[in-house]
Amino acid sequence: MSPKPPFLKVTRSALQRAWVDRLDAEGARRAEAIADIHGLPNTLARILAGRGAEVTNTLDFLEPRLKSAMPDPLVMLDAERAIARLAEAIVSREPIAIFGDYDVDGACSAALLAGYLRHFGLRPFIHIPDRLTEGYGPNSEAIRGLKAEGARLLVCVDCGTSGHAPLAEAKALGMDVIVLDHHQAPVDLPDVAALVNPNRQDDLSGLGHLCAAGVVFLVLAGLNRALREQGLAAPDLLSQLDVVALATVADVVPLTGLNRAYVAQGLKVMKNRERIGLAALADVSRLDSAPEAWHLGYLLGPRINAGGRIGDAALGARLLLSDNPEEARRIAETLDGLNRERQAVEEAMLLEAEAQALLALGLAEEDREVLVVAGEGWHPGIVGIIAGRLKERFRRPAFAIAAYEGALTGSGRSIVGVDLGGAVRASVEAGIALKGGGHLMAAGVTLPPGGVVAFADFLEERLALSVRIARAEDALSIDAALSAESLTPDFVTGIARAGPFGSGNPEPVFALPSHRVAEVMELRGGHLKANLVSTGGTRIEAMAFRAAGKPLGDALLAARGEMVHAAGTASLDQWGGRVKVSFRLVDLARL
Repeated sequence: MSPKPPFLKVTRSALQRAWVDRLDAEGARRAEAIADIHGLPNTLARILAGRGAEVTNTLDFLEPRLKSAMPDPLVMLDAERAIARLAEAIVSREPIAIFGDYDVDGACSAALLAGYLRHFGLRPFIHIPDRLTEGYGPNSEAIRGLKAEGARLLVCVDCGTSGHAPLAEAKALGMDVIVLDHHQAPVDLPDVAALVNPNRQDDLSGLGHLCAAGVVFLVLAGLNRALREQGLAAPDLLSQLDVVALATVADVVPLTGLNRAYVAQGLKVMKNRERIGLAALADVSRLDSAPEAWHLGYLLGPRINAGGRIGDAALGARLLLSDNPEEARRIAETLDGLNRERQAVEEAMLLEAEAQALLALGLAEEDREVLVVAGEGWHPGIVGIIAGRLKERFRRPAFAIAAYEGALTGSGRSIVGVDLGGAVRASVEAGIALKGGGHLMAAGVTLPPGGVVAFADFLEERLALSVRIARAEDALSIDAALSAESLTPDFVTGIARAGPFGSGNPEPVFALPSHRVAEVMELRGGHLKANLVSTGGTRIEAMAFRAAGKPLGDALLAARGEMVHAAGTASLDQWGGRVKVSFRLVDLARL
């Protein structure tokens, strides 16, 4: 296949990328057919074709529904065993313990399962481990504590796939164990009553793109069916899709197939503000409009994560389960404060991490394909954010390692086409890392003392070739060329029909050819605001987030008064009853 010609002849942008049309010739023909047969605007049809829609499934793509997207839950290996054991526990009213992860997916999964059990009058114990003192996944001390509380069934959500020793202890204590997880799995699995994980190597369900909450929801759907067959009134699961949507977006799993339906329907549930905790969180986040997918990833998710990063890890699950408005408000305000504290700590850590990365890369940015940075005293709860920032800036996988109280723990973020979770699992098997795992785009690791260099070298040797290939193919895909005149609220509302947008279903990127940079202003937080003016005289406000002092910001400042090709995404900005279009600048090319 011949390479695509550069879009607008841009071969080297401010971010050193070529621009290409997202659609090849066959995709363009498919877009024309979608527009003609379904009577859709050409730009919307191009967006749909660029995200895999076909003429035959366009209407389903525009209206993702659970009815058509959901498989039979029993397609997942061990789901039948998990459902049978949970049904037995509910009917016999057994004491149940839920062990979750300390991130958004873990909190949502725990709240989803606990809320379901509460419907039947059960009051499950919930344990969310402290990131600093307990680390990720089940641990023996916590399991002994849950056993002492009387738990007979232990359900691990968003963790447990690699928890051999602690889950063996749970079994020795007389507890049955169910694991509902989605992380990459080794061949050798813990000996438990049921381990439902579409990413276990012997699972053929094809549902490996689900987050843990998505797996839990499917299992509960099967459980509903089983309990109805026994004459029990099952709860309304559709009303729980708000937390499934939140987990799906926050865990950055692909918004394809069932996940798109989860998020599309979950946003509708969230709009009704019936979950007291999420309503309180939206209020402290100053979210006063109908929620969109990006709100979950950038406003709500980080606040729930803040509890697990630098505060009480159980706050998120408690908030999502709260039925007391005052309690919910207090927890939401606490999480909001922790998030501000997290931002301050992150800023200091990021400066040091970027300095290390620049030193490792050199001026040519070619010395290392995988970035691994480490800092004494760095907060272990924030290293994942640092890794994500480095990945965004340097366009390559990045790991940030915290040397904290004698331990080396870190998180990594990857780029499309590079399996970071698999590399970390391989490092454990090679004896380089003590423990670790994850999925394609994100992973966590614990290293032995002095193990940072060996880990960095291992990742470099294993991943360098795939990173080089991925970076060579890392052109900016453009969905359409428009002018500022075209970016109206009605236009933005129309293209939103192809959403929800996120990982795997990327937000449309539009090129604004030959627009003049009229003004550029630096705002607090390192953001830049500019006005772009079309040849017809129409202005559009453009924001370049966290761009000050970075290549995009430098290029924007240097282009004041000049004509540029600008590339970015469009959204609606609602404030004080007014609605306007905001253009988020992602790249530019000077003419």
